[in-house]
Amino acid sequence: MPVVLRRSVDVTPDLAHDRWCSVPGAIATFCDRPNRPRLAEFATRLEAAFEDIRDHWWELARAIAKTPSAELAHMPTAGTYASDFGVMLAWVQLTQELADEEERTLLVCDDPWLFRLLAGFEGVNCGTPPPLWSKIIKLRIRGVLARIRVAVRVTGEMLTARRIGLSGSANAPTLIVYGHPDSRSDGYDAYFGTLMRDIPGLQRMMHTDCPAARATQLAADGRTSSLHAWGKFKWILPLLWTRWRPAAADIAGPEGLLVARAAEIEGSGGSAAMTRWQINCQCAWLEQSKPGCISWPWENHPWERAVVRAAKQQGIRTVGFQHTVVGPHMFGQSPSANTDGLDSIPDQIICNGPVYRDNLAEWGIPDQRLTIGGNLRLAEHDGFTYDPDGPIFVALPGHQEFSTEMMEAIYPLGQEGHRFLFKVHPMYDFAFHETDTISRTYGTLEELPGVSAVIYCLGTIGLEALLRGMPTLRFRPWGTIAMNTLPPNLSARAVDGETLATALGSLHKPRVPASGAVLSAFDVSVWNRAFGGVNAPCNKPLQ
Repeated sequence: MPVVLRRSVDVTPDLAHDRWCSVPGAIATFCDRPNRPRLAEFATRLEAAFEDIRDHWWELARAIAKTPSAELAHMPTAGTYASDFGVMLAWVQLTQELADEEERTLLVCDDPWLFRLLAGFEGVNCGTPPPLWSKIIKLRIRGVLARIRVAVRVTGEMLTARRIGLSGSANAPTLIVYGHPDSRSDGYDAYFGTLMRDIPGLQRMMHTDCPAARATQLAADGRTSSLHAWGKFKWILPLLWTRWRPAAADIAGPEGLLVARAAEIEGSGGSAAMTRWQINCQCAWLEQSKPGCISWPWENHPWERAVVRAAKQQGIRTVGFQHTVVGPHMFGQSPSANTDGLDSIPDQIICNGPVYRDNLAEWGIPDQRLTIGGNLRLAEHDGFTYDPDGPIFVALPGHQEFSTEMMEAIYPLGQEGHRFLFKVHPMYDFAFHETDTISRTYGTLEELPGVSAVIYCLGTIGLEALLRGMPTLRFRPWGTIAMNTLPPNLSARAVDGETLATALGSLHKPRVPASGAVLSAFDVSVWNRAFGGVNAPCNKPLQ
């Protein structure tokens, strides 16, 4: 059989195969086999499969999203950052491709749902599947504990928000923002830059991801409030049972095992409960405050679709801000996954540049809903210093497993003489051993004297480096997908642990696009028009 499917514990020395690959999570006790090579161009093939399954995921998402509880889930939104359902579909496609090839491929998989699905394919010889129900029971117990934690947390946040009197002004245009640590009470917001200074009539409402204590600090500006203040005690107890429960039809189809898997994994955390709390709080706030317009960092997450629907019922204008990136892998930002199509897309989406505007238009957002308002977060051309003899800057992502794999690939290269500067994600620390050639930096690229190249995996640092003409490598982890968010007119050389050394030996500076071709200059007039020409504070308090 072309594909030999086994669990990690069932891989024996006498198991016949020509090459191997493994699904993330498999225990790699079989990797020390010099006479058994990995699947060639594995990262490239898996990423190609991931891009091929996009339309199919959209189709499944539209159907599954009709289930009432699906409005709280990430898989039915095709949210690639929050759900690995697309990666599982990519594994399905890649396995079918391998089953049609002559070489025997050992596929090591410890995922009980994916294993059972792949085992049913023609051309797959399978061993004993991993245990399923023990995995489900562990996830469900974890989910109960997570939802209890959510209920306790939001109770405290609600009481704190009420005690400090966070409220807001009626009818004022309002930004809904996450609790980013870089936001301040002097008119600067990590997502909207200086917009609150430029348009004094704006209010700021903190998302429920932001602790009420942090919102209190930001509320020193007299214009910031917390959505937790609109919470109600009657909403708390039902959170203990709040999770996505797919309908029977959803798990009866060809990918039913993967749908069930997604539901169990999402149900093992408190995401759905927090989304329900956010939806309840924002609906109560919209009904009472009736802001003239709301805007937020738009990415088409479940709570965002809900806020658009609720705002339309209240006659409130909605303006999404395409605040960071789109790119080929951000499937969830298309209305193609929305069961109600454009009804849950904002009235207007203000983009930070022309390429991202075109990206969203290509994915189905009508031209009349798209406007270029400029870049509020990312710097474009100034600040980086290129030094061909300088160290290599490595931006570690917030994803711990990805960071670990990057470190494992880079440490041997440090021993060969390459010098690396590692910048850890500001919100997710990562411990590592420093050497003469591998060291940590706390400075930004703008603050460093000069670097010879940039290696990144996730985030916007790759975009910023390419816009400055810096040699840039995009690291692809083994067996999964690190989302590519670069626009169509920019590309970084893709590498993995096996190809990184070769790439470092042939670095070249990319062509820098013309200024404004990717990120446009900030245009406050676009925002002023979006908010109805607001230029003075609204002092009408809530009753």
